[in-house]
Amino acid sequence: MNLADLRKSYEKAELDETASHPDPRLQFERWLQEAIQAELPEPNAMTLATVGAHGRPSTRVVLIKGCDARGIVWYTNYDSRKGTELSSQPYAALQFHWVELERVVRIEGRVDRVSAEESDDYFKSRPLDSRIGAWASPQSQVITGRGVLVANAARYGAQFLLDPPRPPHWGGFRLSPDHWEFWQGRQSRLHDRLRYRLVDDGAWIRERLAP
Repeated sequence: MNLADLRKSYEKAELDETASHPDPRLQFERWLQEAIQAELPEPNAMTLATVGAHGRPSTRVVLIKGCDARGIVWYTNYDSRKGTELSSQPYAALQFHWVELERVVRIEGRVDRVSAEESDDYFKSRPLDSRIGAWASPQSQVITGRGVLVANAARYGAQFLLDPPRPPHWGGFRLSPDHWEFWQGRQSRLHDRLRYRLVDDGAWIRERLAP
């Protein structure tokens, strides 16, 4: 197989300034709802990019768990690689790629931890096995084998039974966007790209970028 021969023509939709919402968050919510209604696999999955103390970037896929005027929320282990990187460099980028709709959304901004109350409320809503898993996994740490996770899950399951509390090392992050970009695939690689950037007075400037 020659990878250079793999090509696709993008023909599903278009994105212009008259059809897009002047508020990028509302434009994002519109596209997210369309992805959900299209029954795409994991429409809430997003790539999170962070940078470590030495300037080395890393990415991973996480799930969006909240979106409002304050920003976009996800939950994780604060001691994981992404957690420690965000502690030292509190800026990140997110990307949604809805392949079937030929759409990408890119978001950049500052990241802060959500309140303990928000993390508690979300943790209580998770299935029991996920709550035990938050205790069982020393995320991003080297372990000797899967047996470590199984043994930890059994130990914490016996300890907490049906009501495990939220681990102190686990909770939410919120990215407060200052840049959004919406990408819609078009024919001949002349894709639509609309960028929104936040200016000092709190307004959003919408601009078209060359593909």
